[in-house]
Amino acid sequence: MEKIRVLVVDDHEMVRRGICAYLDTEEDLEVVGEAASGRSAVEQARKLKPDVVLMDLIMEEGTGVEATKQIKTELPSTQVIILTSYIDESLIFPALEAGALSYLLKTARAEEIVDAIRRAVKKEAVIEPKVAAKMVGRFRESSERLPHHDLTERELEVLTLIAQGKTNQEIADELFIGIKTVKTHVSNVLSKLGVEDRTQAAIYAHRHKLV
Repeated sequence: MEKIRVLVVDDHEMVRRGICAYLDTEEDLEVVGEAASGRSAVEQARKLKPDVVLMDLIMEEGTGVEATKQIKTELPSTQVIILTSYIDESLIFPALEAGALSYLLKTARAEEIVDAIRRAVKKEAVIEPKVAAKMVGRFRESSERLPHHDLTERELEVLTLIAQGKTNQEIADELFIGIKTVKTHVSNVLSKLGVEDRTQAAIYAHRHKLV
């Protein structure tokens, strides 16, 4: 039986040892290497060419996201499973966009991690439920067409300056355009957002975190 070759990446030695010790008890798994940083993970992956990488996210000398992106670029057939304590959106989506197949938390049971490794070689993703919920939320947000999505790049700039309390003249000076052009942009912004005045436009901008 050909074993699944695994590289374990975590900057905490005891965590790394514990994971490796458990994986070594599984007949179909083989821990071929360890790494304690993002840079080391890339070096070890390049040398060992593992089937699966268990990747921590927050480490010194290169993050897990950076390492994942590099590994997937150089070794597209190697699957990366994120194994972390973090469920911040600022980490989840960059990690998945970098090419990670699965995303698990360190609170996962050992059997769940092993199952994710076995699924990874079949290109089957395993996503922690809390992470999946965030992904669904992001999808719903992106699928909703909001009024400001119809603004041009220049109109968005004008809206941002309106929200900052700038006058038409100040906007003209900052964007190096004529006052008449500013008035046209402001009129278009109000119309597209479906608001009556600059105050409502500013409230809209802040509510949708455009500033």
